[in-house]
Amino acid sequence: MSSNSTADNLCAPDDNLCRIREYEQAVIIVPTLLLFATLVVLLFLFFKRYCPKRKRTRTAAPQRYHSSTHRHTQRNSHRHHLQGIDAPPGLDPLEHEELPMSVQQVQQRVVPTLAAVPQTSTQRHHGAFSQVTALPLSFSIKPDNTVTLYRARMDNRDVVLRVLKDTTNQSEKQHFLGFASFVSGLGPHPFLPALLGVVSVQSPLTMVVEELHQRDLLGFLWRCRQDNSGFETSCDMTEKRIFTMAGQVASALEYLHSQRCVHGNVGARSVLVGGDLTAKLWGLGSAYRRTTQVDSPGELEHMELRKWQAPEVLSRRDVSQSSDVWSFGILLYEMVTLGDPPFAQLMATELLQYLQRGKQLNRPASCSNSLYSIIKSCCQWDPRQRLSMSELIRKLQAGEKSANGRTVLRVPEPLNIEKYLREAGYGEAYNYAVL
Repeated sequence: MSSNSTADNLCAPDDNLCRIREYEQAVIIVPTLLLFATLVVLLFLFFKRYCPKRKRTRTAAPQRYHSSTHRHTQRNSHRHHLQGIDAPPGLDPLEHEELPMSVQQVQQRVVPTLAAVPQTSTQRHHGAFSQVTALPLSFSIKPDNTVTLYRARMDNRDVVLRVLKDTTNQSEKQHFLGFASFVSGLGPHPFLPALLGVVSVQSPLTMVVEELHQRDLLGFLWRCRQDNSGFETSCDMTEKRIFTMAGQVASALEYLHSQRCVHGNVGARSVLVGGDLTAKLWGLGSAYRRTTQVDSPGELEHMELRKWQAPEVLSRRDVSQSSDVWSFGILLYEMVTLGDPPFAQLMATELLQYLQRGKQLNRPASCSNSLYSIIKSCCQWDPRQRLSMSELIRKLQAGEKSANGRTVLRVPEPLNIEKYLREAGYGEAYNYAVL
């Protein structure tokens, strides 16, 4: 007998409440449970499909080391604070790595902060530093009181460690990590020093940069001033080498401009020289500060830089790509004079009026016509009349083909530091180090 006939037999024809109770389980409760179960299954599938999985983390190791790549940095450019640079291919970017540092004391007055790093071992030692020694400063213009420099070995190559001092405040820490992120974001270039990694999770915060053994170009030029025959023959500078090294710096500068980055501090002090005499452009601190600070137009960060700056910058207008071209012309002058300061006969405060009268850099005795014409084309009063970076590179490449590669440039006058500082416009003898 069907359920309908059963309900009819049990209930009176006009008793609707009785009929509802008899059909409640079959018609109302079971479908409701089935609908609820369906919704639960759909909701579970939705969360499983669209909600991200939690990342694995390990808390046992105290530090992380990540090698820098331009691609990963662009992908993570939304980060407010740098928390390490992404790992290279083949490494797990979630793996925390210890960086054991064995410090060799080379100067009694130097107390390396790296000694405070825990010495516990981890499963992998990729990127571990060894042979860490204090990096001696030669002669410096303006020391960075927040950073200590070390020379070290990492992955069978020489590196320089820029270690943030423990005495720095939170603002200086953010500036340090921000600068590391800025340099990483510029991406790799053959004539920019390679940023090999950043330790950013635990103190001491450290930037790892490739070491260029000849250090800064200005000091290199000074070592070339006198005959070093039999002692350091690699120091010999010829006009051909000037064109070659200048072309390398110009290539790096053109790349920075393509990244919408104006250097603003081009000079021999901002170029590093490798053991094979490859020149690489550094000194990016000014470029980074302009991205983080709202300064008045053309404000000079250091009065000592005036003799390297274009007239519009001296007039407190904006630094531009053409301003870098002007400074590049001054760099060529430094190279051909083996480190002489520009406009040596002038006070820095007299320079703008001197240029307004149409005056230019005097031609050095050892400078060829082709090289001097490039210097003059870079140092035009009107920015629109200066060479573009592409034109500058073409002229340097053409000059390299015809330049004298045999005659070594010499300056018989020994270097006088006090005279240099005075003629370059420095108020007092700072120490300078671009790393």
